[in-house]
Amino acid sequence: MAEAFHPDAPSKQKEWLTENCRKLKHEKGAAGELLTLMKELKQEKSHSKTLKEKLQTAITYYENHQHQMNYAEYLEKKYPIGSGVTEAACKTLVKQRLCCSGMRWKEKGAGIILSLRALVLTKERWSQFWAKLDQYGFPVES
Repeated sequence: MAEAFHPDAPSKQKEWLTENCRKLKHEKGAAGELLTLMKELKQEKSHSKTLKEKLQTAITYYENHQHQMNYAEYLEKKYPIGSGVTEAACKTLVKQRLCCSGMRWKEKGAGIILSLRALVLTKERWSQFWAKLDQYGFPVES
């Protein structure tokens, strides 16, 4: 979009992008507004075929992911919006346990181990797990 607005001014493109990334992160409804703007831009006849294709790619992405782009709301609720937390959890929870030298796992065994590891590494989950077992019992196959 920045390229569509400022085709011959890279510094203005960067400025536009910075401002709109800020809006997307901090203003509710910004993703919808950007989607509408992209659709309007795509209709302009002055844009090249390549630029229209780029806009269509962005439109498709926004249409498919707009429900996940409520960043202002997520920040308000103190949800993490970056991938760092997820990547760190994958490394801590999965990689450190399943990827040691010589280890081979089948899906069922890996799933069991990761479930237990998640219980142990998540505050209060271990005690909740045992409380539930105490309450409902544990089915044992004979």
